[in-house]
Amino acid sequence: MAKTQKDRDQAAAQRRKAAGEEELRHRVRPGILAILAELMEWGEHTERTECLQTLLLNVHALGRDRAAALLQPPRHEIRISPTVARQLYQQGAEQAGRLDRQEQ
Repeated sequence: MAKTQKDRDQAAAQRRKAAGEEELRHRVRPGILAILAELMEWGEHTERTECLQTLLLNVHALGRDRAAALLQPPRHEIRISPTVARQLYQQGAEQAGRLDRQEQ
C-alpha cells in the first residue's frame, strides 16, 4: 500500500531529527535579498539554502583570522561638512541664548 502524505511527512521528520537537523529562519530586508540573489547568480546556485550553506562552509574554511575580517559588520562613517557643523553650532548658540534669556 502506498504511503500517505502524512506518513511521508512523519518519516521525513524522523530522518531530520535522527540527523540532528535544525530549521533556521531569518528575516531580511530587500537589500539583503538582492545581495543573496547576486551571490546565487555568481555561484550558479538555484536554492537559497544551498548558497548560504556553501558560503558558511567556505568562510569557515578560511580559518578564524581570515574569516574574522569578513564577519565584521559594515560600518558607515559619518562625515559632517563644515557648512553643517557651522549650522549646528549656530542653532546651538541660539538655543543657549534663548535658555539664558528665559532664566533671567
